[in-house]
Amino acid sequence: MQMFHMLNLSMYQWLWVILAAFFLGFSKTGISSFLMPAIPIIAGIFGGKESTGIMLPMLILGDAFALYYYNRHAEWGNIRKLLPWTIVGLALGVLVGNYVNDKQFKIFIAISVLICLFILIYTERKGEDFRVPQNPVLYALTGMLCGFTSMIGNAAGPIFSVYLLAKGFKKNDFMGTTAWFFFIINITKVPLQIIFWHNISLQTVFFAGSMIPAIAVGALLGVLFIKKLNENLFHRVILLVTAIGAIKLFI
Repeated sequence: MQMFHMLNLSMYQWLWVILAAFFLGFSKTGISSFLMPAIPIIAGIFGGKESTGIMLPMLILGDAFALYYYNRHAEWGNIRKLLPWTIVGLALGVLVGNYVNDKQFKIFIAISVLICLFILIYTERKGEDFRVPQNPVLYALTGMLCGFTSMIGNAAGPIFSVYLLAKGFKKNDFMGTTAWFFFIINITKVPLQIIFWHNISLQTVFFAGSMIPAIAVGALLGVLFIKKLNENLFHRVILLVTAIGAIKLFI
């Protein structure tokens, strides 16, 4: 039934899904904020909780491309500090997801996305003046926020990106640390979503596999063009598209 629903999309919906898969691939090897519009696109087509199960295998495929290009560049100290708290955030996300209906779930996704958008906009405005204090409480808060927003809406990218940028990470270390962190988190989410949310099946994996060409093209272009893109212009476009998509989830 789920597979029939996924394949019974209109041409218009297929185009949006393919675009979302392209954004996902590009975000993994290029500009991470490109993932943001993919989240409300998929949620708007498939529904709240179901969309997270459809996106997760696609995200893991994107992680594989990112690890292929950046696997040797990772700062494991920061990953180890955040992981225990991120697991706590994942558990909170599972609990919340069990007690809300689909409309409420989409609202949680929209709120997660908008919070991440606010963080992106705020840190861009602060520029080099933005710093992260060395505080154990901050590690706990960042980890739990990453876990919760990742579980509810696959929207933890901006939170983790801001954390790394504020700590002064350079491009390759930034990309490698991000790739490993989210690969570990996304793999951890698979059994949680299968056991507690029942929204990952062979059909969702098959559907993700059908998106490999779009994800691969996005990942390749992310690697090729990350140095040449006008990041400020693209960030503004992505922020606008994401805001519109997130607001639509409230309707």
